[in-house]
Amino acid sequence: MFNNLQEFYSFLPMIIIAAGILVSVTVELFAKKSVVYLSWFSVLLFFVIGMFSLYNIESKSVILQNMVATGGYVNIFYALFNFTAMIVCLLSIEYLKKYDAPFGEYYILIQTSVLGMMLMAAAKDLFVIFLGLELMSVAFYVLAGINRKRGSAIEASLKYFLLGAFATGFIVYGIALIYGTAQTTSLDLIASKFIELSGNLLFISGVLLFLIGFSFKIAAFPFHMWVPDVYQGSPSTISALFSTGGKTAAFAAIIVSLFALFTSGASKIITPYLSVISVLSMFFGSIVALSQTNIKRMLAYSSISNAGYLIIGLAAGNTEGIAGVIFYLTAYTLMNLGAFGIVSIIESKEEKNLEISDYAGLSNNEPLLAGLLSIFMFSLAGIPPFAGFFGKYYIFMAAIKSEMTFLAILGVLSSVISVYFYLRIVVLMYFKKTDYNLEISKNNSGMLALFISVLLIIILGILPGSFLNIINSTL
Repeated sequence: MFNNLQEFYSFLPMIIIAAGILVSVTVELFAKKSVVYLSWFSVLLFFVIGMFSLYNIESKSVILQNMVATGGYVNIFYALFNFTAMIVCLLSIEYLKKYDAPFGEYYILIQTSVLGMMLMAAAKDLFVIFLGLELMSVAFYVLAGINRKRGSAIEASLKYFLLGAFATGFIVYGIALIYGTAQTTSLDLIASKFIELSGNLLFISGVLLFLIGFSFKIAAFPFHMWVPDVYQGSPSTISALFSTGGKTAAFAAIIVSLFALFTSGASKIITPYLSVISVLSMFFGSIVALSQTNIKRMLAYSSISNAGYLIIGLAAGNTEGIAGVIFYLTAYTLMNLGAFGIVSIIESKEEKNLEISDYAGLSNNEPLLAGLLSIFMFSLAGIPPFAGFFGKYYIFMAAIKSEMTFLAILGVLSSVISVYFYLRIVVLMYFKKTDYNLEISKNNSGMLALFISVLLIIILGILPGSFLNIINSTL
């Protein structure tokens, strides 16, 4: 299975999390306070794997009969997935009590979904991508409806399952057509024959079906229809995981499956498709978000818009675009985790305090939460010197270098529109008075998660070049 000890060492992140899942299942079976134990065990597990992945970023290899890659940008994705899950677990410790869903299975499902994400990012074979996708998706379907007593959660879970299964059908059919024409599922072999295969209509159809399936997963227009309802109906902490870890994993799968195209220049074949859904996603998400009154639905449409910005980096078809996508995914993950984290803290029982108008005058009662939320909103809006600004900057510059200036200009216009609905919340918190006082029960674990997110956003905003250099060195 492994040719030497170094290969086993490179594969350790997946081995550790798989072992962690088995330990968690055992704890859930036999421990009375399994929820408490599993919450902190999960935080520790994700932290260890994330740090281990960053430490071994230079040890690149391809193992398991050339089906799985390790090191390099794969380890950056490993670290991002695990730190995302760690922050979600910290936010969930008190939230689950309020949401009336104190189940140990919750943390086991998060661990399982992260294992699926890691498989997608490390894949060198189409079947490994599919295996990771299904592992992540099945866990997500259950997490959306983790509280069976809430109708909104059941509805969110059912919608996610039905449309997710529909999207999976596109992906499977696309893989079938690719295999039928290329006679292999190895991404390296497909890439080596891509130029000659590009003249085959069935092969191009397979690639487009594969991309359409993942367009559902990244919430790109017009495959976005599940996003607002699922984000609104799911637990707020799980909505945070969907919009960050799930989206990042889908982009990772697109990057690893089409990486050879981006480096060889053959990506021009799929550029028209990517350009169209990028523009539609940016403007649809930004414009519809303007009319939202529920903050989770607003963040859902914001997610659609941000998918559009990220697709610009893919459409650029160069290594600068891929580096920009990875940078922006990191920044977006931290911003959205922070925003949904504050929503989960402010949310009361029975899903109240979720209207945007409820945030009026928040600075008077909770100045710290208002200040943190303002930073997340400024960064999402792309205002310097926060990480969100540099994420968009690198993606737009990649588009310009690829002679797709029109995409960069449209991206800037969409960003200008989005400034309104992000800053509307800041204006409400600081300049709108209200007689209604929110009853907020802050908790130490949740606040720790918020401080980690905001600190990393500021560091990425101050030292964007350093992180971008690390990304470039792995590509």
